[in-house]
Order: sequence, then C-alpha cells, then structure tokens
Amino acid sequence: MKTQQQTSTHLFQINLYAQQAIFALIIALCLFSIISPPIALLLGVVMVNVFGNPFVEFNAIAITYLLQFSVIGLGFGMNATAAISAGKEGFLLTIFSIFSTLILGTFLGKWLKTDKKTSHLISCGTAICGGSAIAAISPVIKSNENQTSIALGVIFILNSIALFIFPFIGHQLDLSQKEFGLWCAIAIHDTSSVVGAANKYGAEALQIATTVKLARALWIIPISLLTAVIFKNKSQKIKIPYFIGLFILAMLLNSYVPATAIVAPYFVTVAKIGLTITLFLIGATLNINTLKSVGVKPLLQGVILWGFIAALGLASILYLN
Repeated sequence: MKTQQQTSTHLFQINLYAQQAIFALIIALCLFSIISPPIALLLGVVMVNVFGNPFVEFNAIAITYLLQFSVIGLGFGMNATAAISAGKEGFLLTIFSIFSTLILGTFLGKWLKTDKKTSHLISCGTAICGGSAIAAISPVIKSNENQTSIALGVIFILNSIALFIFPFIGHQLDLSQKEFGLWCAIAIHDTSSVVGAANKYGAEALQIATTVKLARALWIIPISLLTAVIFKNKSQKIKIPYFIGLFILAMLLNSYVPATAIVAPYFVTVAKIGLTITLFLIGATLNINTLKSVGVKPLLQGVILWGFIAALGLASILYLN
C-alpha cells in the first residue's frame, strides 16, 4: 500500500512529465514555423503561469546562446553596403538617445527613490540592449541577485509588450520599412524583440533594425567603463559581445562571397526558428512572481524611460530625417 509521501512523489513526477511534454510540443511548433514569434512569447507566458516551467534552471543559458546563434544566422541575410548605410544614419541618434536616457534615468531614480544600482541597471537596459546590457553592467556595479532580477523583470515585461504594440503603431502611422526598422532598434530593449518586431514588419525593416541594434549593443563597452568609474570599481572585467563580430563576418560572407548564396537562405531560416524559440523561452521566465517582485517604482521608472526613448526616436525619425 502506497504511503502519502509516495503518492505525492508519483503525482509530482506525472505533473513534471506533463510539463515537459507541453514544453516540447510548443518547441516543436516553433521548429516547424507553425507559430509566429509574438505568439511564441505569449505561449511562454501562458506556459509558465498555468503549467510551470520544467526547465527553469536552463532557461537563462539557453536564451543567451540561442539568441546569439540566431543573430549570427541572420547575418547571412544581410547586405554589407545597406548595413553600413543604416548604421551611419542611426549613429548620431544612437549616441544622443543612449546618453539622454541614462541621464534621465539617474534623475528619475533619485526622484522616485529607487535603489541606486537597480535604477542604473534599468537605465542601461533601456538605453542600450535590454537584458544583455544588464548582464554586462551588473558585475561592474556588484549588484546583488535581487537588484539584478528586478531590473531584468522590468525590461522583460516592457520588452514583451513592445513586440506586440510596435508593429501595430508602425502600421497606424504608416511608417516605411526603413523608418520602422530604425525606430524599433532605438526604442525596443532586447535584440530578440527588436528582430521579432522588425521581421513581422518586413525584410528591409529586419535588416536595418538588426544592424542598428547590434551597433548599439557595442556601446555596452564604453558604458561599462564609465559605470566602473562612477561606481568606483576598477577590478571588474568588462564583458564584450563577441558574437557581434561573427554576425559581421556572416554579413560580409553573404555580401562578397558568391558561393555563400547556396547555404545562406538555410542559415537565415534556422536563425528565425531559433529566434522564435528564444522568445518562447523569454516568455517562460515571466511568471506572476516576477511581476510581483518588480515593484511599482522600478516599473514606473522603466515605463517613463521607455516612453521617452520611444517618443524621442519616433520624433527624430519623422521630423529630422
């Protein structure tokens, strides 16, 4: 006769197997391109809040490497000449938006009395490239797990919303492919959602958005150095996003090595599938506990900063170009 403990263990195992089966099914749907990136993100949110995430300990690692792999693969669909042109056009706007967002974030943090390190992480995540910037900056300022998780929570929540509303706003304002690609690269936090939103909008938007966003991500290096000075930390090494170099290499191969054309479409297709899976995994991190742990003040700071950079970017693109 089974004891109560054995019964509980048995039910737990059944529940775990069910979670794993549902998780695997959604991944399979992503592999066969049956669901779009925004829907994959939404399914991830539903998955973690209704059924739970059976692979939570592997999520962060999988997101990091799968996103990098996908970005490199997208390089095989890019043209170097067009990318350089897009990068030049977005350069000044990138510099201005990064530093104005960081300055505004500093003042907002003091006004809202948000924890200093949490405030800085939210500002850097908004200004540069979301979770990647937070991951790079957090060891520089020696933030604790709570401070880092709150900042990531704010960025991931707003980043997820952006994936849905930016294409809608772009169509309502009748933005061109070029305008939308530049705007979402400036105003959406993470590379994953930038690529997801731009891909939904069109091929030209995808090329411009990916190039400008990755150029923006390189600002992690000088901002990390500046942060080390401000927080008086000279010992911590700066994390350099090396995968951007591989993206550039893939783009150069696609542009100047004719033989690459044979395999390039396959790399791009696999990269887009990888991006869809990445967004599902990101969604699977947004459980109700994440929302509760964020707090009102950090979320308010994130919303104000996001509204500022989105409005600034859109106004600059529409009226200064």
